[in-house]
Amino acid sequence: MSQTLPHDHIVPFKASTDTKKKQIASMFNAIAKQYDFINRFLSARTDVRWRKKTILELKSIQPQQILDVATGTADMALLAHKLLHPKQIIGVDISEGMLDIGQKKIFKKGLAENIILQIADSEALPFSDEIFDAIMVAFGVRNFENLEKGLSEMWRVLKSGGKVVILECTVPKSRIFKWFYRFYMKLVPNIGGLVSKNKEAYQYLNNSIQAFPEGKIFLQILQSVGFKTVYKKSLSFGLCTIYVGIK
Repeated sequence: MSQTLPHDHIVPFKASTDTKKKQIASMFNAIAKQYDFINRFLSARTDVRWRKKTILELKSIQPQQILDVATGTADMALLAHKLLHPKQIIGVDISEGMLDIGQKKIFKKGLAENIILQIADSEALPFSDEIFDAIMVAFGVRNFENLEKGLSEMWRVLKSGGKVVILECTVPKSRIFKWFYRFYMKLVPNIGGLVSKNKEAYQYLNNSIQAFPEGKIFLQILQSVGFKTVYKKSLSFGLCTIYVGIK
């Protein structure tokens, strides 16, 4: 049985009695329409480059069946289709509002047969064992209610020899960059809140990053759920990290 971690208890709305999962779904439903714009604005479009580098970690295995966990507005799925040309990508998320935005983007590009989106719980994936060649997650595992359970589910549905790539925000290790990072993250709730009218969502962003078990600790968690080969790549002076696990 997977254990709960301190990170699992970080929630968007502290006064709410709802589970973390329900709060996360509600939060993303509320900010769905502004989500893509705020992402591009807050990262100065660097998030697009981070996503591309993450997806290219899969190029060596030429995956044909890809699962995009916490797909949101389908940014990763659309970029993976462009870069890797797999037969099919299935994107899952618990936020109907985010999926609605993603579905419109997919239809606009005429990719409805190549990219399929569906409501699903990442910690109880509705798929048989070992059916995906690769799994990708961008800025999603930080929102899991039970991190180990979600990672275990990814391991279960991944084929032997398959690869999971996970992109997550991290805190820079350099003293100078860490100072700038902390200063900027104090501004993020105000900037994000101004555009989305939901300051709590962007305060949660900062809180969840601070509590996330990053670096070597996260690699150890990947190993504990079954991944034998694991490694990480730091991006943009430590602002983001790509974690890779091979089954």
